[in-house]
Amino acid sequence: MQDINVISHSMLVDRDEQGNAFTTSLVIADGTGNEHRAVLQLVKNNIKDFEEFGRVAFEMQPFKTAGGVQERKVALLNREQATLIMTYMRNNDVVRGFKKRLVRAFSEMEKRLSAPALSGPELVARALIEAQNMLEEKDHQIKELAPKALFADAVAASEGSMLIREFAKELCQNGYETGERRLYEWFRNNGYLISANSSDRNRPTQYSVERGWFEVTEHVVQAAGRDPFVSPVTRITGKGRQYFMKKLLGGDLVA
Repeated sequence: MQDINVISHSMLVDRDEQGNAFTTSLVIADGTGNEHRAVLQLVKNNIKDFEEFGRVAFEMQPFKTAGGVQERKVALLNREQATLIMTYMRNNDVVRGFKKRLVRAFSEMEKRLSAPALSGPELVARALIEAQNMLEEKDHQIKELAPKALFADAVAASEGSMLIREFAKELCQNGYETGERRLYEWFRNNGYLISANSSDRNRPTQYSVERGWFEVTEHVVQAAGRDPFVSPVTRITGKGRQYFMKKLLGGDLVA
């Protein structure tokens, strides 16, 4: 397969040097809101199942960190393997939405790969038609997302954090129907908040803390007939609001 470095995360499916369509564990992790290491481990733990549909290739990809350039292993998956890994994941709205986009992407790539080769005037005409279609689609997306992009930029300019309940209301005010309880559940199901039934439940995961999406504040609760006690409260930061707003704009909407 071709060097993984040429794959853009905006491109769900690519083709290798032999003309076979494939996607990557990185693309699947991004599309489903999971950590890449978890997706890669899922492949390794079930490697015999995946290799019933062909050999699973792994490549090392460089990526930048604060400490410099490092490398990580990435799995390259064909259509059947990509479909299989999606069946191993918890089915939520994000996973279902990404699954549909991935199926469409594989179908479109396979149609392009199976189309007869064009030459001369036919090739030029096809290129002009595709370029025009791309420009029209891009113009449509710009018009559709412009108001929402302005809102996301305004969120980025806000330094204050807010309660999850307030963020849910903010989403509703901008056309995204959800509620506090459903939003908490989505954060837990997708690994942004701790889901274990313990005192840490609904606290941000280490993954979220490292990225500055959430913070935890403490306040004293005075209940009738009880001694005062300190209660932790998870709040979403301005950076977190911008990040999750962009995910929602991209279609990963809490239902």
